[in-house]
Amino acid sequence: MNVAIIQARLDSFSCQSVQEEENVVREIAQEVILGGLSRVGFFKEAVFQGGTCLRILYGLERFSEDLDFVLSKPNRKFRLEPYLEGLNTELSVYGFDFDLKDRKDVTVAVQKQFIKDNSLVKLLTFQHFKPGKHTRNIKVKIEVDTNPPDHGISEMKYHDFPFPYEVVTHDLPSLFAGKSHAALCREYVKGRDWYDFVWYVSRKCSVNYPLLSAALNQQGPWKGMGIQVDKAWYLKEMKKRIEGTDMQKAKEDVLRFIKPHELPSIEIWSTDFFLDRLNKLAAFL
Repeated sequence: MNVAIIQARLDSFSCQSVQEEENVVREIAQEVILGGLSRVGFFKEAVFQGGTCLRILYGLERFSEDLDFVLSKPNRKFRLEPYLEGLNTELSVYGFDFDLKDRKDVTVAVQKQFIKDNSLVKLLTFQHFKPGKHTRNIKVKIEVDTNPPDHGISEMKYHDFPFPYEVVTHDLPSLFAGKSHAALCREYVKGRDWYDFVWYVSRKCSVNYPLLSAALNQQGPWKGMGIQVDKAWYLKEMKKRIEGTDMQKAKEDVLRFIKPHELPSIEIWSTDFFLDRLNKLAAFL
């Protein structure tokens, strides 16, 4: 059992709080699950996306909760469970003993599954967190969209923990399109959307407009309207969204996902700050 590899990974983060240690252990579990999925051939059908994708493969600073995927092409007959059944064999060598929480609703386009582990934390040494009989399980949610919008552009990436493996992911403009769709259409305030928006802007990332157009036509307030997104439409609607968002709630949502040294950057969040970021984005869209 290679628990020492997991322990070394945990130690490398030099966590400063219980919250950070919990985030790191979940992230380690995400990386191990991702590697296991790669080994059982999951990426022959699926594409990695979302905040955890940005965190693991692109260096996003904030932590993320879920593993989000889309299929490379629509397939209503896709089933997630056969891939998950092979995970324990792959991952038990690292000290994980995963349980699957049954979510076999195969009638919906987005299939969901929770993976829980309550054994690994008992084998690790923490600086702040004190495991006990009431210790919460490590829980990772996996979501797979079996009916993805068209025009996503995929590329191959590689990761090397806990072993070298390959991952199919969307390129950054496609990922930014997905995040823009969430920011424009989500019915509640999620500060992580806006944290990621700032991250994309700082990297002068473009937006995959055809993918965003297809996503808007598929889900949200513009569903079925055939909107063809261009720069003018994007800037206008994002401006409306920023002006209508409670940025104090956005701050509160994101705090538990960031490290202490990032707090000053979050404190400056305001409507004016995000409108300034949008103006900066306009210069290179």
